[in-house]
Amino acid sequence: MSNQPKSIYDLTVKDANGNNVDLSIYNGKVLLIVNVASKCGLTNSNYSELNQLYAKYKDQGFEVLAFPCNQFGDEEPGSNEQILEFVCTRFKSEFPIFDKIEVNGENTAPMYKFLKSGKWGIFGDDIQWNFAKFLVDKKGQPVERYYPTTSPLTIEVKAIG
Repeated sequence: MSNQPKSIYDLTVKDANGNNVDLSIYNGKVLLIVNVASKCGLTNSNYSELNQLYAKYKDQGFEVLAFPCNQFGDEEPGSNEQILEFVCTRFKSEFPIFDKIEVNGENTAPMYKFLKSGKWGIFGDDIQWNFAKFLVDKKGQPVERYYPTTSPLTIEVKAIG
């Protein structure tokens, strides 16, 4: 595939307001990319811990990028506006929330096709559930993949500094 991106920075996504965001704005930062949901059993712990992780490392070149997804148990049924309201009001999250996407199947967002293209062994290609996590290094390459049940606080933010 000749148009395969070489890094995450070659991609453009949409923010929750439908505006294009060129991911090259994050060049040189470590990213934790998460597919999120508002009505999942993992929602409270993940958002709380993502906030803590973000607060700890955001001034050292770390970003959390959250992508709502409704493919698992219909646990993110709301509009982007409703999702933003929920996340910002209930969790006071400061990291960016993007447009709702699909992470599996024929409508998989290009960013997730790129993230899943690594050699992940036991994970296989598909995202298992809400709150799967990818750690992307400063060069825009996915370097770690974590299960949905992995606590954000156990993820060592690599290559910071």
